Amino acid sequence: MGVHPVNALDELRGWKAPGWNGLRALVTGLGVTGFSAADTLAELGAEVIVVDAKSSEKKQNDAETLRIVGVKGIRFGEEATSSIRHFADGAAPDLVITSPGWRPDSALISAAAEAGVPVWSDIQLAHRLGPRPEALAARGAPVWLTVTGTNGKTTTVSLLEQMLIADGRRAAACGNIGMPILDAVRDPEGFDALAVELSSFQLHYTEPLDATASAVLNIAEDHVDWHGTRQSYAADKAKIYERTRVACVYNAADAATGHMVAGADVVEGCRAISFAADTPEMSQLGLVLSEDGAAGEDGGGILVDRAYLDNRRHEAIELATLADFNGLAPKHLVENALAAAALARAAGVAPESVRAGIRAYEAGDHRIQPIAKQDGILWVNDSKATNPHAARASLAAFGEVVWIAGGLPKGMDYDELVESVGGRLRHVILLGTDSSQLAASLARHAPQVPVTAGFDGEDGEQAMAEAVAAAHRQAQPGQTVLLSPAAASMDQFASYAARGEAFIRAVAAMIDHDDE
Repeated sequence: MGVHPVNALDELRGWKAPGWNGLRALVTGLGVTGFSAADTLAELGAEVIVVDAKSSEKKQNDAETLRIVGVKGIRFGEEATSSIRHFADGAAPDLVITSPGWRPDSALISAAAEAGVPVWSDIQLAHRLGPRPEALAARGAPVWLTVTGTNGKTTTVSLLEQMLIADGRRAAACGNIGMPILDAVRDPEGFDALAVELSSFQLHYTEPLDATASAVLNIAEDHVDWHGTRQSYAADKAKIYERTRVACVYNAADAATGHMVAGADVVEGCRAISFAADTPEMSQLGLVLSEDGAAGEDGGGILVDRAYLDNRRHEAIELATLADFNGLAPKHLVENALAAAALARAAGVAPESVRAGIRAYEAGDHRIQPIAKQDGILWVNDSKATNPHAARASLAAFGEVVWIAGGLPKGMDYDELVESVGGRLRHVILLGTDSSQLAASLARHAPQVPVTAGFDGEDGEQAMAEAVAAAHRQAQPGQTVLLSPAAASMDQFASYAARGEAFIRAVAAMIDHDDE
């Protein structure tokens, strides 16, 4: 068949487009994303081959399932991932569907670009397909509400999902969180709304999504190794605003997100709506403090909407109070809730449903997760903070902190982080096989803070246990021991989740020992 001309691929829209049948599609990676893409393409009648550099028992089982549903071939090994020419006659595929982790400069993606083969994310495939015909007839097309940013995406999307459900919508959090988006569009019942988390990787391989509302929560240096430059990283994030129809939501405290909105090509009539954990201006959602200026746990702070009402110049709508959050309500969580509310309100969600969604929300594991309190010391697991921007948000939520930090730094600069939080630090415990970059920043910008290092063994479980014991020796009543690494985990752990679980086990063992 050969490579489809670009205009033919443009016609691949909807489940009944004739071009899907016989399309030669190469899927990279047999993780959750790759499996859903291959399964979908096989259902459409495409000729599908999947490649993955590494095999595992789960992948072999998934491969057998895909063969049953008609996937032509699944090939493992480094050699399989270096070429796009896997079809019988040695021809290139018509289309590559890639998993998010595949860098643009990888051998396979580079080969596709050289051969003129389009590379799509699973998000783009889902956007082209839309809901199944029977679901479309029953419910109509779902509202897409899209979220990206360096930090806070999962929290915001989870809050948004709860707000939509509280409003009586059949909704799903999907994309880079929870349900693969292709599973959402294939659901025979369909959805009224999709809360879609998007990584910069996914956006790189995705066309404009025509979302009802879209948001960039914040931008900080991250994944520069994948994108090449911070500018390229930001440009991929900014793609989320293209062709947005009702509201482009941005962070009033992060000027870069506002610049993205200003430069976006949106549908005429689309509004710029900002959020801020401060008294809101017109066309903004914000936080009004109590008369004494405190946003304490007594509920004195009120989340309000001055955007989605006619008389927004003089009035505001109460959405929720800080008392509606379960437990801690640090600034970053309030900001995430305001961003979710801005997206929900763009889709017509009622104010009382915003409040109900916040009340129903339960924080995910490993993100500012209180795990124990003993002798007046709070122990908090924030292992998901894999970059300085995320760590800064969690450190800002507490007064006096014994900070457990470090890991694989990914070329990050820690100077700005240490400068901003140095006054809160009472002791730093350095974890990770090479914490020299963070140690140097601490020496330059917080020389008054004592540092304990040496927890650098490759046995992550042992290193974490020793780091927790050291933190226990240093912490005083009224302080917080915070694991917020500001670095990736792969030097000592399989994932940030594994690192967080190791921390939880070490704290539990330490407390059990004290109680004996």
